[in-house]
Amino acid sequence: MVQPDGAVRYIQTTGHPVLDSNGEVLEYVGTVMDVTERKRAEGERERLHQIEADLAHINRVSMLGELAASLAHELKQPLTAVMTNAKTCSRWLARDEPDVAEARAAAQWIVDDATRAAEIIDRLRAFYRKGISVERELVNVNDVLGEILDLLRSEAYRYSISMRTDFAADLPKIRADRVQLQQVLLNLMLNGIEAMKGAPGELTIKSELRQDSQLPISVIDAGVGLPPGKADQIFNAFFTTKPQGSGMGLAISRSIVESHGGHLWATPNSGRGTTFQFTLSTRVEDAKVPLGELMSGRVWPGSDTSST
Repeated sequence: MVQPDGAVRYIQTTGHPVLDSNGEVLEYVGTVMDVTERKRAEGERERLHQIEADLAHINRVSMLGELAASLAHELKQPLTAVMTNAKTCSRWLARDEPDVAEARAAAQWIVDDATRAAEIIDRLRAFYRKGISVERELVNVNDVLGEILDLLRSEAYRYSISMRTDFAADLPKIRADRVQLQQVLLNLMLNGIEAMKGAPGELTIKSELRQDSQLPISVIDAGVGLPPGKADQIFNAFFTTKPQGSGMGLAISRSIVESHGGHLWATPNSGRGTTFQFTLSTRVEDAKVPLGELMSGRVWPGSDTSST
C-alpha cells in the first residue's frame, strides 16, 4: 500500500465469509496486519547473506592469486609429460615394425597425465565458483585434506618447506560443504607457509576423532608465531599482519567452521610457531552464521588444543 507521502507499507490480510442457513453471505470477518517491519527484516537478512557470500568469494579469489606461480608449475608437469609421451608414441608407431604394445602404453600415459591436469583445473574451478547456496554432502575430511595438500605441494617446495601428515584412520564422514572446508584449510595452510618463508620448517596437518563426536583438525607451523600483544585480534575482520592482506581470511574461516557446528582458535607452540585448530561435529546441524557474527572476532581458549 502506497501512502500519500509515497511511503510503502506491506499489509497481510486474511478473512472468510459468514453464511446464513440458506448459504447466503451475511458478512465477512477478517484481520489486517501491517507486516512492513517483518518484510524489511527479511530483505535485510537476504542482503547480509549476499554480502557474506560475496566476501567469502573475494577471499577465495584473493588466495588463488597467491597460488598463481605454484599452479603454473603444477600444470606444467603433466602437460610436459603429455607432449613427451605423445612423441614417444609417435616413435614407436614410426618404426619399420611398429611396436603396438609400447605405443598403447604411451597412449595410456597421455590419458593419465591429461586427466591429472584436468583434475587440477576442476579443483580450481570448483574452488573459485561463486554461489550463495550451501551445498552440504557427506565428505571424508582426510580426502579434503589430501586435495589441499596436493594443491599446495609445489608452493611449499618453492620455499623449502616440508609437509607432514598425521591422519586418524577410519574417520566418519560428516555432512559439510566441501568447497567451504577447502577454503578454510587452504587459508590456514597458506598462513603456515607464509609464516615460514623466512625460516623454512615443517608444516604438520593432523586429524583426530574424540569420544565426544568432535573431529579436531590441526595445522601446526614452525613460523614466526602470533603477533605480540595482538593474538586476540587475529580473527577480527580486516585485521592483518600482511602488507597485501585483506584481513578477512581468518574471520571468514571461523564463520565457516562455526556454521558447520565447530570452533576455530589459535595457540602458540611451546617452541616456534603456531597451532591453528578447529573442530567439526559429526552431528552437524544445517545453520547459517549471520554477518554480524562473522565480523565479531574472538580467539577460542586453548584448553582443548593439541599442539603435538
